[in-house]
Amino acid sequence: MRLEAKLALFNALSKLLLVLLGVVLIPPIMSRVAVGHTDEQLREKYAQVLDLIRRDGISTFVQGEQYADYNILKQEYITLTPLAAAASTPPPPARIFDEPRQVDNKVEDFRILSRQFSTNGHPYRLEIGSSLATVELLTATLRRMALWLLVVGALITILSDAAFAHYLLRPLHRLIVRKLQGVQHPSAFSYEPLPTTTTDFRRLDDSLSDMMRQIQSAFEKEREFMSNVSHELLTPVSILQSRFENMLQDPTLSDAHSLKIVESQKTLYRLRNTVKTLLLIANIENEQFLRDEAVSVAVVLAEVVNELEDRLAQREIHLLEDLRPDYVLPQANRTLLFTLVFNLISNAIKYNRFAGSITVRGRPGPRGGYQLAITDTGPGIAARHLPHLFDRFRRFQAGASAPEGYGLGLPIAKTIAEFHKAGLTVESEEGRGTTFTLWLP
Repeated sequence: MRLEAKLALFNALSKLLLVLLGVVLIPPIMSRVAVGHTDEQLREKYAQVLDLIRRDGISTFVQGEQYADYNILKQEYITLTPLAAAASTPPPPARIFDEPRQVDNKVEDFRILSRQFSTNGHPYRLEIGSSLATVELLTATLRRMALWLLVVGALITILSDAAFAHYLLRPLHRLIVRKLQGVQHPSAFSYEPLPTTTTDFRRLDDSLSDMMRQIQSAFEKEREFMSNVSHELLTPVSILQSRFENMLQDPTLSDAHSLKIVESQKTLYRLRNTVKTLLLIANIENEQFLRDEAVSVAVVLAEVVNELEDRLAQREIHLLEDLRPDYVLPQANRTLLFTLVFNLISNAIKYNRFAGSITVRGRPGPRGGYQLAITDTGPGIAARHLPHLFDRFRRFQAGASAPEGYGLGLPIAKTIAEFHKAGLTVESEEGRGTTFTLWLP
């Protein structure tokens, strides 16, 4: 999962947890807020009633009997009740409580403020009540508003966090897409500085550029070394080859010595082929070949099969060609492509079982280009060897049927594929054969 997606998922989960926490905590908090708001209103109304009594006198409201007033919906009421004269003691503090009261033959639950006061030497009790239905309605309204604000706020923060994470990680995405993705060789790496104001991304870009410069320098030194050594080795190998041939022409040479010279010639011949292979790899990597031909895959395959016909017949291996349709690579090197396909099919013959089969299947690629797969029925390759299959000079014990290993054929094939901007992959399972797939651009 991409870093940006992980950050967005974390932000979404954290906001969801916040919303769930709000669902649990908001109702009791809003209930306390609504009750506190109602109590404050009752105290304000108490102060207003006292102001009216001071202004107009108590007789305006109470004339020997209890005074009661209700609003039309019976949601609020005020009562003034005369009390019996008592000793001159301070009135008790105000009380706020919930209690059911009967209003016009109907019992309602009220939030009541009750307090005693004295005027003109006579004590009175003032009660102001507010219906609990009003409090519950206020509580529900506040709860809905708070929950909606919480959900909307969470959604807004999720979107804003995702947008900010996308903006913040955009340089990293550019670094991956433009500089790392699809780079199969240091020479294809872009050293253009990454436009970013984030110090960490700037350091990462600089470190990658420095590392790729060192790798490219090592690659160039290796190419130069291989090319120079290969050229230097070919001359003494040719001289030795000529001397051995001249020695074999000597009529006084005994048969025993002739056999030893022939064996030496075979060893020298393998050495010469190895040197030529290294020189070929160096020349390909140094791009000393042209890609100026339109090459048909079917034509190249026919030439390879014709070349290997005797080896196929010798091991009684059946080769099936299934190209639907043919594919023409517009910019390629015919000789190198022949070598590439030749090496793959030659390996399929070499490591196949006797009387086995080889299938060469060609199809258009799922994302364009062309996919050429070469499958054999050999013993397969151990999974631990697959990552190192294209390494030079890496030799594996492939079983009793092929104790000599894989040689330099596969490294050459990989180098030619990269020269044509193509991919070469391998899939294998022990006991069930191997498939090499060439992904032509």
